[in-house]
Amino acid sequence: MNIYVSNLAYNIQDEELKNLFTSYGAVSSAKVVNDRETGRSKGFGFVEMEDDNAAREAIQQLDQSSIDGRSIKVAEARPKTEKSYSKSPFKSNNDFSARKW
Repeated sequence: MNIYVSNLAYNIQDEELKNLFTSYGAVSSAKVVNDRETGRSKGFGFVEMEDDNAAREAIQQLDQSSIDGRSIKVAEARPKTEKSYSKSPFKSNNDFSARKW
């Protein structure tokens, strides 16, 4: 199960995030998301756990817990949605190209 963790302290690293969840079960991966330009943490990350029951237990126990003085939010990650750019005025399939002046 993929788990979303938000409101992380900016100094939390991948290994620390992984260690937070290992007491609940096997962790496949843990990744704190960083800004591409600055390299600084964005304050959220993802944890992948092999056992769904262990993941649910971790979510229940860790949600709203305090880590480094911050109350973190832990939930099952939702699938990433595709962004639609079909209404963009910069694409050729818009209403502007069909207009007759």
